[in-house]
Amino acid sequence: MGQGFPDSKNVKSGARAIKYHLDYMTWLLDHRRWLAGDKMTLADFAAAAHLSALDYISDVDWNRSDVVKDWYAKIKSRPAFRGILSDQISGFPPPAHYADLDF
Repeated sequence: MGQGFPDSKNVKSGARAIKYHLDYMTWLLDHRRWLAGDKMTLADFAAAAHLSALDYISDVDWNRSDVVKDWYAKIKSRPAFRGILSDQISGFPPPAHYADLDF
């Protein structure tokens, strides 16, 4: 896009932050069925949409938490989420597992 290279401090900060957030989501999902309680809410879809953007560029370590991976697979399987999974960036294809509902 001609905007130069990413600031390496921001990239490193983001890499640390995703680990923290995955660990916190693991804790939440160990204590309840969904992020905000026992029922799926907009919080689940909002968090999954953000993870989806990071997953598209392969920046989520899905080996870090089976609980979060299973939760994300459930969200990905919802018809309401299919539009997000079908979006693509021209010239930048997602990883093979991105649209796989049972990744």
